[in-house]
Amino acid sequence: MLAFSTLDTMLVARYAAVDLAALSVGSAVYITIFIGLMGVVLALSPIAGQMFGAKKLLEAGRQYHQAIWLALVLSVPGCLVLLFPQPFLNLAQSSPEVADKVRGYLGALAFSLPAALLFTAFRAFNTAVSRPKAVMVLQLGGLAMKVPLSLLLVHGFTVGDIRLPALGVAGCGIATAIVMWSQVLLAWWVTRHNAFYADFGLQRRGLMRPDRGAIVNQLRLGIPMGFTVLVEVTGFSFMAIFIARIGATAVAGHQIAVNLVSLLFMMPLALANATSTLVAQRIGAHEMLDARRVGWHGLEIGLLAATLLGGLVYFGRDLVLGVYTQDPAVIAAALPLLAWLWVFHIADAAQTLGAFILRAHRVTTLPSLIYVIALWGVGLGGGYVLAFTSPGWAPASLSGARGMWAASTAGLILAGVSMCALLARVHRAELRNP
Repeated sequence: MLAFSTLDTMLVARYAAVDLAALSVGSAVYITIFIGLMGVVLALSPIAGQMFGAKKLLEAGRQYHQAIWLALVLSVPGCLVLLFPQPFLNLAQSSPEVADKVRGYLGALAFSLPAALLFTAFRAFNTAVSRPKAVMVLQLGGLAMKVPLSLLLVHGFTVGDIRLPALGVAGCGIATAIVMWSQVLLAWWVTRHNAFYADFGLQRRGLMRPDRGAIVNQLRLGIPMGFTVLVEVTGFSFMAIFIARIGATAVAGHQIAVNLVSLLFMMPLALANATSTLVAQRIGAHEMLDARRVGWHGLEIGLLAATLLGGLVYFGRDLVLGVYTQDPAVIAAALPLLAWLWVFHIADAAQTLGAFILRAHRVTTLPSLIYVIALWGVGLGGGYVLAFTSPGWAPASLSGARGMWAASTAGLILAGVSMCALLARVHRAELRNP
């Protein structure tokens, strides 16, 4: 998804600033819906990971089928919100031109949402059973398919008497929908025909019947996880909705900055997934000291990688912006935001790794509370005050979009420190009560 967003941003940034503004607002809405629902489906990962560690393979496979049912049910309200996004457009106070483009983009993504949630279940299961390569191959294939599709649909093409007009940002949504359904069909084929999945009982005919107890168990863990992820993502995505009030150029610059941060986020996210899986497997095998060691080592590696990558991009930010766009107004809007990038990325890595490791321990309620205070309270609330109310105690340099980024960085620092402190507390409690 992050690679798709990066590709869309680079293509649309060279197409039109209005379409880039629509991409920023539309992506914020879609990410809010998809990531929140994805968090619920991802409850499968720690559950199946612990069962895999305990050698209960058939039970892990049964949980995967229940997660598929859950993904199908959750896609219904999600699609409805994407098809009728007016509340978000009112919040963003978008111009009629931008709003129309947002509707076209989200209409296409509404068709892709069920496929995205089904693929999330496939990814969660494969992560839990230490088979991430299957997911990686399908995602790389999807990206290879997405590049030419987006290019043709965004800019249009003519072949003989056949002519497709340039669709702009809507073309990105259509390309994403085509690719996501292709990935799901391939994932189904792999699951049915690869011998690895036979031991999990996944090569029987059709889906197993819905199991109320198993689904309730996933929801019991998934709803706090989904709420935690929803708070996290809205603390970030709503920045675009608020910054859209400043103007199309401001939100276009924000879109480039946020996409760059999202691209950097791939590294700590991958480490967090891997670390969480290994920790869950060690817990399932009742090897608590190993679980603690793996968790801390994953956190340390993630922070080191974030420090190095963040510094590299920070010092090369002028060059990086030139890759996205040659529009001087958009570059001028994005450049001040990247001043926060280095610290933002380190704090983001800390809170992500901490939260994922805590999920492996099935600790989800307190992280939700931390996110509400740090990301909604300090990040969004503080950012809104700085950006739009011009408080006398704040310097003028922290007004507008820069104020949103400064407060968001402060919120991430608070979340990162709090998650690590909570993880240390969980480890001490588990050692006292093995």
